[in-house]
Amino acid sequence: MKAITSFFDRLVQRYLPDAFLFAIILSFLVYILGLLFTDSGPIEMIEHWGTGFWDLLAFGMQMALVVVTGYILANTPVIKKLLMKLSTLANTPAQAVVLVTFVALIANLINYGFRLVVGALFAIHVARRVPTVDYRILIASAYSGFVVWHGGFSGSIPLLIATPGHFLEDTMGLIPVVETLFSPANIFIVVTLVITLPFFNRNLLKNAAPLKSIDATNWKSSDEDEKQTESLKATTPAERLENSQIVSLVIGIMGLTYIVYHFATNGFDLNINIVNFTFLFLGILLHKTPRRFLDTVTNGVENAGGIIIQFPFYAGIMGMMVASGLSEQISLWFVNFSTEYTLPVLTFISAGLVNVFVPSGGGQWAVQGPIMIQAALELGADTAKTAMAVAWGDAWTNMIQPFWALPVLAIAGLKIRDIMGFCVMILLFSFIPIAIGFLLF
Repeated sequence: MKAITSFFDRLVQRYLPDAFLFAIILSFLVYILGLLFTDSGPIEMIEHWGTGFWDLLAFGMQMALVVVTGYILANTPVIKKLLMKLSTLANTPAQAVVLVTFVALIANLINYGFRLVVGALFAIHVARRVPTVDYRILIASAYSGFVVWHGGFSGSIPLLIATPGHFLEDTMGLIPVVETLFSPANIFIVVTLVITLPFFNRNLLKNAAPLKSIDATNWKSSDEDEKQTESLKATTPAERLENSQIVSLVIGIMGLTYIVYHFATNGFDLNINIVNFTFLFLGILLHKTPRRFLDTVTNGVENAGGIIIQFPFYAGIMGMMVASGLSEQISLWFVNFSTEYTLPVLTFISAGLVNVFVPSGGGQWAVQGPIMIQAALELGADTAKTAMAVAWGDAWTNMIQPFWALPVLAIAGLKIRDIMGFCVMILLFSFIPIAIGFLLF
């Protein structure tokens, strides 16, 4: 295992470019594949690319706000003390990796938007508590929890097919979460990963190459000793307004009132918008004055640059994949040699492949869902299990897809090559319990 871990680490350190260049190379690859395996010509593929380029603007803004609002909240004195206290549970590098992985797994099972911030922020505090830990593996461990998100309470596919009016309702009907999230296969996979992944990541720590010098303090303003911005003496009405605690208190209470209203009327609907909304208004309240809040915002925005510029390229890739029919052809190829017994596990593998190019659970279900559910009906396979196979395939290859790692890397101050070698190992390991779950349960 040490040889394999070192091999993948050296490989990605040497050959994997920056995440932005990875998106460009992926764009070239999908363009060429579209020309080779679909009826789309050179100009048509360019059209698909350009037409889809701006389809993720709203989502890209959501992801940028995940980083910024998480940064704002994490820099409040209250949250800093809380994360510091929790980090004291780790006293050795091995304990640090196990603790961060476990917290990340639980956070992902609760809500994927929540985990985008919590895992990385907590890892930073643990790194400060245990400075001898390999920071790269610690951040990879924080990201590894994302492998279970689609089997948790915010999984978009199981929640969608349980909702009246979903676009495949006429084909497959409504499937309650008791048949998806609480199915034997899903419970086996989730429980196995929650128990084993922390110790697998600890084993990565033992088998990694000697630690390179990476400063775990490179996340700006994350130093626990950094003092809050001192309010300057207000000499004008404008400055007094900027340093008024009353202004922050009033707008903060308005925000909290809406949050209570949201959950009272919608139940435990912890979507990414309400997560951002909650982080934003808690940040306003806990920073106490608009001036301190805005100073923190200025620093936090610097971390969102990679997301803002890269998400349009992934939208263009998705546009080429879907409009050319390339994603459909990949799905059909796996269906052609599936049986009632093998369809779920082959669906999982095909979904993992498609997810490399279409890294969006909802978008991937729109592409693959109709094909895989129709195949399940024709073969007599379990439609609920097949739907969850698409969900797990989407979550599985997120380990090697920088799209979802960008917020984590932005917070941690690392490059994709710093963690990808370890993420490849996590990908290979997680395949085992997922495949067993779909084959035996």
